Amino acid sequence: MATAHSDLQFGGLVKCLIDKDILTAEDASKHNEQAKKKKVPIISYLVSNKLVDSNTIASVASVEFGVPYFDLNSIGTETLPTHLVSEKLIRQHHALPLFKRGTRLFIALSDPTNFQALDEIKFHTRLNTETILVEEDKLVSIIDSALEAADTSMTDMLDEDLDNLEISGGDEAPAQDDNDSDIDDAPIVRYVNKILLDSIKKGVSDIHLEPYEKTFRIRFRADGILYEAASPPANISHRIISRIKVMSKMDIAERRVPQDGRIKMHLSKNRAIDFRVNTCPTLFGEKVVLRILDPTSAQIGIEKLGFEPEQQELFMKAIHRPYGMVLVTGPTGSGKTVSLYTGLNILNKIERNISTAEDPVEITVEGINQVNMNVKAGLTFATALKAFLRQDPDIIMVGEIRDLETAGIAVKAAQTGHLVLSTLHTNDAPQTINRLVQMGIEPFNIVSAVNLIMAQRLGRRLCEHCKKPADYPDKIYLDAGFKQEELSDLEVFMPVGCEHCKEGYKGRVGIYQVMPISENMRALILRGGNAMEMAELSKSEGINDLRASGLEKIRQGITSLEEIDRITEE
Repeated sequence: MATAHSDLQFGGLVKCLIDKDILTAEDASKHNEQAKKKKVPIISYLVSNKLVDSNTIASVASVEFGVPYFDLNSIGTETLPTHLVSEKLIRQHHALPLFKRGTRLFIALSDPTNFQALDEIKFHTRLNTETILVEEDKLVSIIDSALEAADTSMTDMLDEDLDNLEISGGDEAPAQDDNDSDIDDAPIVRYVNKILLDSIKKGVSDIHLEPYEKTFRIRFRADGILYEAASPPANISHRIISRIKVMSKMDIAERRVPQDGRIKMHLSKNRAIDFRVNTCPTLFGEKVVLRILDPTSAQIGIEKLGFEPEQQELFMKAIHRPYGMVLVTGPTGSGKTVSLYTGLNILNKIERNISTAEDPVEITVEGINQVNMNVKAGLTFATALKAFLRQDPDIIMVGEIRDLETAGIAVKAAQTGHLVLSTLHTNDAPQTINRLVQMGIEPFNIVSAVNLIMAQRLGRRLCEHCKKPADYPDKIYLDAGFKQEELSDLEVFMPVGCEHCKEGYKGRVGIYQVMPISENMRALILRGGNAMEMAELSKSEGINDLRASGLEKIRQGITSLEEIDRITEE
């Protein structure tokens, strides 16, 4: 009777094992008590203690209950939708979500009669659950690896208190989404905070978060070059991106159109870092790019920008003139904003009224009246400039001259006693004149307004710890622009790579073409000279173009020939 009584307390899969004489009722009763003490399912206890082979259990269950058998070795953890079910439920029931089809969620179980697991997961996910039969030992292994990939990579943090970083966003209150209740989970919060802190410590300029079909990639742009910084599991990409959208006060329910936001991270009482955030819907989710805006970057001092002594003198002379226009040109990411703000910091005195119109404001500076463009509200560069001129300005900075109206107002401001600083997107200084003419600015207005045009690029600095002398054939040096007579004494260095740098480079230096508008240049502009003629005249007047300035940095051992080839067009 004792045996019968023991047999009656079991049902489902354990009863099948007893009926098949794989397990006795007495042993089942004893092992069940031990499983309860350890708070694990009895099937898990049997397999983990090697009391019954997992393959045997799976074979019996598949035949007896007509449930499809699945080999977990054929699936990768990166595709599992573990974010749909809490870690607590997964570990408590040894139930792993395998894939989702519409409103159906397929759950890997070693015991198909574990209806409690299916019911609880169905309640929490609001999805219909269906069983996929798997072997218990493989299930335990893949649960550990899947959850470790999603969790331990996020909890293995730095020593800083990542939970309590002071972070603020924009002014808009975020819209809440019922499906995004997990965006404030501590592991996600800590992981995002760690990514932001790592980017600051590594001197990164941009962070790219890119979801793909089966992977999720986080890249940093350091010294102008993108590299992969992390590759979290693809199934948590939505949670990470939603967390960033909440931090930057975006609408987390809107995933179909691009959004802009801002994050301010307070590192200390005296230092805060701004992140400009943009989302863009892609095929497999929203790509997010964060531009890191460090106010200290505009306070590095003009001596550290990379000017040659004569170039610095020309720039300083131009920005200290009481009126006229100083134009900085170059592609996106060439350091134009830092150069302009370095000049503005020099000019930022109590006796000067300085106003800037930017899209958006990247660096906030005390004492400068900064205006953020808002095209939807009708606040454009042109309207901001008109407003500035009614506010008794001394110095005006326009983020970018994009159209004839903005260019016309800026030129008139420069002609009427104001110093105007601005940027254009052209390749070099002579082409900037042609661009203004193409916009519709008359040559006589250009020559009366523009004082100086500066083209620039940012080149990577060679690492002082590992750079080594290069030994190239003479033809390489001559083709690069060096002269035959200097080759005997020329010492050129090349990158190596060490623990102090990335690929042999650390930090960046400015490469400049600083072209003042001389009397001869004014005459050429009035005659309708083209960019090639202006470049020849500038060269004859001793002004280095970008290539020549780059070669000078090579002579000084600051950068390499490969880097100058990369950033200049020749």
